[in-house]
Amino acid sequence: MFSPATFATALVMTAFSAVFWGSWANTYKGTKNYAFELFYWDYIIGVVVCSIGFALTLGSHGPGESFLTNIRETSGTDIAYAMIGGFIFNIANLLLVAGIAIAGLAIAFPIAIGIAVVEGVVLSYALQPKGNAGYLAIGVLLATAAIVFDALAYKRLGAGKEITREGIVVNVISGVLMGGFAPFVTRSMTVGHPLTPYSVAVFFSLGAFICCFFANPYLMRHPLLGEPVSFSGFWKASVRDHLLGFFGGIVWGLGGCFNFIAAGFVGVAVSYAIGQSSPMIAALWGVLVWKEFRGADGRAWGYLALMFLAYLAAVVTIAMAYNG
Repeated sequence: MFSPATFATALVMTAFSAVFWGSWANTYKGTKNYAFELFYWDYIIGVVVCSIGFALTLGSHGPGESFLTNIRETSGTDIAYAMIGGFIFNIANLLLVAGIAIAGLAIAFPIAIGIAVVEGVVLSYALQPKGNAGYLAIGVLLATAAIVFDALAYKRLGAGKEITREGIVVNVISGVLMGGFAPFVTRSMTVGHPLTPYSVAVFFSLGAFICCFFANPYLMRHPLLGEPVSFSGFWKASVRDHLLGFFGGIVWGLGGCFNFIAAGFVGVAVSYAIGQSSPMIAALWGVLVWKEFRGADGRAWGYLALMFLAYLAAVVTIAMAYNG
């Protein structure tokens, strides 16, 4: 199987995982009157297909244990941990989208992503203490500061939403769950006859897929915002909308595979921390493509500049945490 041979390669892969994770949601913006709960079915299929594609190609050729050999040799416990991680991630991802819709980016980002970064790195490092804890802690603080600057920039746009208890609770739960999947991935990659990163990606995505049959129908019937959605709308959607959803899943799947593969070299804590700089990429799309900051005042642009600087400093600091 392919695995990065140098730290530089692994670092580039973690950076690309952030790019992919910060970009997949753009595909939803390209749909027309397609409820997110329905779009998500196309999206999760794309994630699964991408993960299996990686496992049967890069994960099955070259030196090292192949994907099929690995799943024969590993324990059911490690497979279960990877699937539980995917199940938890899927709930967190759905709640994050709902949290953004309810409270806006200015509230959702600092609460949900902020909690996820700190929790995910701390718990993963506790299970796999790989890297310099001091540098890693500084990097996480810088990433958290960047998230706050990002939120302040969006708040300056004047499109802030009323802060409600529901919005705060949804985003807190999303953040706790988003940070909670990382330790399960760490466990599946480090104990017993561990899963390879490719096996983790496959079973993680299958766990997320299975979760959709529980979480998504519930949210379709009892949405946190808006009207209930019927599955009949899925069949009425255009081919273009379905393809956009599937492609969005492929994009997220690329980020997941890159992050897990890099984690096999640098450790989950380092890889996860850099991958969660994805809000910076999302902000870049907002500035350069969607023109979300057209007409923004100087303070908004100042916060954006501080966000980019803080994220870049975070990535450099976290990279310095790696000690082989």
